Amino acid sequence: MRVALMVTCINDALFPRTGQAVVALLRRLGVDVEFPAAQTCCAQPMINTGYLDEAVPVLRAFVEAFAGYDAVVTPSASCAGCARHQHAIVARRAGDPALRAAADAVSPRVYELSEFLVDRLGVTDVGAYYPHTVTYHPTCHSLRMLGVGDRPRRLLEQVRGLTLLELPGAAECCGFGGTFAVKNADTSIAIGTDKARQVRNTGAEVLVAGDNSCLTHIGGLLSRQRAGVRTVHLAEVLAATA
Repeated sequence: MRVALMVTCINDALFPRTGQAVVALLRRLGVDVEFPAAQTCCAQPMINTGYLDEAVPVLRAFVEAFAGYDAVVTPSASCAGCARHQHAIVARRAGDPALRAAADAVSPRVYELSEFLVDRLGVTDVGAYYPHTVTYHPTCHSLRMLGVGDRPRRLLEQVRGLTLLELPGAAECCGFGGTFAVKNADTSIAIGTDKARQVRNTGAEVLVAGDNSCLTHIGGLLSRQRAGVRTVHLAEVLAATA
C-alpha cells in the first residue's frame, strides 16, 4: 500500500513535530509512508472564505501531488474534510472534466489519522506509552464533516499510562473556525473561553485533539489564564513510547 503524508500548512509552518509523529507512528506499524515534496495547501482557507476560483490552482497542485497513492493520511480532520467533501465542489464549478476526474480519484483516499489507523489498519492499540492525565476535544470537522466518532477515544484508551478524563460539553465548538476567528474575534474568544473553562474543570494535565488549529486557539486562552494545561496533538500522544 502506497501511503502519503499530507502534513497541512499549519503543521508544516508551526508544528513540525506533529508531522514527524505521524511518520514515526506509521512506520512503527509497518507502513512505508512517503512525503510528497510538491504538496502545498488543501485550499480550505480559500474555499471557506468563498474564493472558489482562487482555490482551483491550489486543487490542481493537490491532486497532482497526491496522485497514485492508495491512501493520503493527514493529522487534521478539517483538511481531510475539505479534501473529501469540498474538492468536488471546486472541481465541478471549474468546469474542467480532467480536474473533476482527478479530484474524484484522490479525495476518497484522504484519511484523518484516527480513521486510517482504525479503519484501514484495523488497530486501536498502537503500542503507545504516555503517562499523563488527558482530556480529549473532538473538533467540529471530525464530528460533523467526517463522522470520526469515537475512533480517537478508542485509540487513547489503549495508550499505556494514560488516564482519559471526560470533557464536559465536548461536542461544542472551540470557537476557532479558521478565518471566523479573525472576522468574528469577540465571538470566537467567548466560545473559546467557555471551552477553556471546561478543560480546566476536568483537572487534566493535557488537552488532546486531532487539529492543531483548534489546539492553538484553546491553548492560547489556557496560556493567558495560566491554567497549566498543555495542548498536544493526538499523533504525538500515539507516537510516544517513553
